[in-house]
Amino acid sequence: MLLAIDVGNTNIVFAICEGETIKWRWRISTDGQRTADEYAVWLHQLMQLEGVERAHIDAAIIATVVPQTLFNLQHLARKYFKVEPLVVAIGDVELGLRIDLPNPAEVGADRLVNAIAAHHDHEGNLIIVDFGTATTFDVVASDGSYKGGVIAPGINLSMDALYQAAAKLPRIAVEPPAGNAGVVGKGTVHAMQSGVFWGYVGLIEGLVRRITSEIGGPVTVIATGGLATLFNRHTSAIDHVDGDLTMRGLIRIHALNTGN
Repeated sequence: MLLAIDVGNTNIVFAICEGETIKWRWRISTDGQRTADEYAVWLHQLMQLEGVERAHIDAAIIATVVPQTLFNLQHLARKYFKVEPLVVAIGDVELGLRIDLPNPAEVGADRLVNAIAAHHDHEGNLIIVDFGTATTFDVVASDGSYKGGVIAPGINLSMDALYQAAAKLPRIAVEPPAGNAGVVGKGTVHAMQSGVFWGYVGLIEGLVRRITSEIGGPVTVIATGGLATLFNRHTSAIDHVDGDLTMRGLIRIHALNTGN
């Protein structure tokens, strides 16, 4: 079985995969100071609950956008699972994707992993929208070349900034105004919900429209991340929602580099 580890700015996702199937998945907050031993205690308890033995793990892969976490996650794989982890990094692994950029090393591992999975699963030009700490839009051409993308503040990041910077504004949930309330707010909470939620829908639709125009051809838009399903219900700009995109990308990269 493969232990796949996806390190984001907010959370780390650990998944145990068998072939192309994601069997179990767990999430923990990202902390660059957490040790390999701490990861091991937490993960071992969760694995025991599912009846999974450490000996069942015979491979590991790591993609991280937080460099401080890498050493301890590598140590976790080596010490507790007796495997040498594959680390997603430009120049070190086969990606199955051409990076058509002046400085390929600038591209985050998470964005590449998403692009690889999306290109494997879908034909034609693609836009991958990932709703994470940042909201990213990544463009993959039909020939499998990664063309670049857009990085915008994540919606929760924007909400936190608004709450912290404005003394009289409350903290609100990410959701459209209740019921059939219109866009024009009739109170502070309503106004904030409209600004944050519908403003973000406008950002999604506007960027997809501009990217599509720049590409000059039909585009398929795939969304992933925790808020993808919510936004998909309120815009026609998204064609598919795929919550497993990143993990399937890690599985794909591992297979490309090991033949398994």
